[in-house]
Amino acid sequence: MPQDYSALTPEQIAQLQALAELPDELIDTSDMPEIPAGAKGEVGKFYRPVKVKVTLELDAFVLDWFMLSVKGGKGYQQVINQALMDHIRRQQIAGRAAD
Repeated sequence: MPQDYSALTPEQIAQLQALAELPDELIDTSDMPEIPAGAKGEVGKFYRPVKVKVTLELDAFVLDWFMLSVKGGKGYQQVINQALMDHIRRQQIAGRAAD
């Protein structure tokens, strides 16, 4: 939920707060079943982030670990990118992200 409610009406704020307080078991997901934990969605179907080519020096151990973590060594760059995104999200949740 956004921290800045300035663009919302008091009614919208009240609706969001009521939804946030609603117990999970009371949420009707019949029109949109929940995705099981560990399931992967269709990556890139609706949004593709902008990619930028960079030259980056990594420790050999780090690169080897990522290359060995994927079957056949293909797609390791995506795995590295996902690991970095996960790190950014954790930092944002912890409130340590740069403004």
